Amino acid sequence: MALPSRSAEKPLNDCTPDSPQGLMIQSELPGDGKPSYDGVRSFQKGVGGVRSRQIEEYKQQLALTPLQREMLVGLLLGDACFETQNRGRTYRLKIEHSIAQAQYVQHLYEAFREWVLGKPQIKSQRIAGKTYRKVWFNTVSHSAFRFYAQQFYRNGKKVVPKLIHRLLTARGLAYWFMDDGSIKSRQSKGVLFNTQGFGEPDVARLIGVLQEKFGLQAKRRRQPEGQQIYISGRSYERFRALVEPYLIPQMRYKLPSERRPNLTELPKE
Repeated sequence: MALPSRSAEKPLNDCTPDSPQGLMIQSELPGDGKPSYDGVRSFQKGVGGVRSRQIEEYKQQLALTPLQREMLVGLLLGDACFETQNRGRTYRLKIEHSIAQAQYVQHLYEAFREWVLGKPQIKSQRIAGKTYRKVWFNTVSHSAFRFYAQQFYRNGKKVVPKLIHRLLTARGLAYWFMDDGSIKSRQSKGVLFNTQGFGEPDVARLIGVLQEKFGLQAKRRRQPEGQQIYISGRSYERFRALVEPYLIPQMRYKLPSERRPNLTELPKE
């Protein structure tokens, strides 16, 4: 059962609104004691008002967990975005990645399972003559996201919150890295964060947090399309210790391999 059209839902940054073919499909309202799929499906035959009321009652039970809050900060530093259709009274979170990252999207879906009324969807997008397949999902619109939208957006553009030194934890750092990080090269122990969408003051604020809160050697790396953040290989052990506990197996390829001591092994007697 398709949810009511949200074509009026307005993105706050470069996340594109859903196309008519990409409407979220209702599957079930998760959790014990919550409306079942069979119950919701019974509203398909013209009882939309009752269905909407049931969904609104379900949404009143929702609250972000501490773990979800930590994840959310990292995701918003990456590719996640908020959308609103009521001038900022409520927001929904949108997650979208290439089909190659489908397992990562599935992991995020499971982490925010109770906030999502449909399973992740696949869509095709044509850009500059090439077709790309992406996997995405939206959460319900909810006032619980308003604080984070107010922190991460100014005049519809994504920014780094002034409170980022309080908001960003090691878990958040790991999700930011999984979302928008990469190794510098196979020969380097340095890692990159793709922060080209942020302005110079925002990048400077992030570098300050990485240096002062997490003890990492970080600096800006200018690119034609903006600025990246480079974390020196000298901070490799520290960075790995911070993020590795939270990386899912499918995203460990982003982390440089362990340093090998440059020692000559003595022959065994």
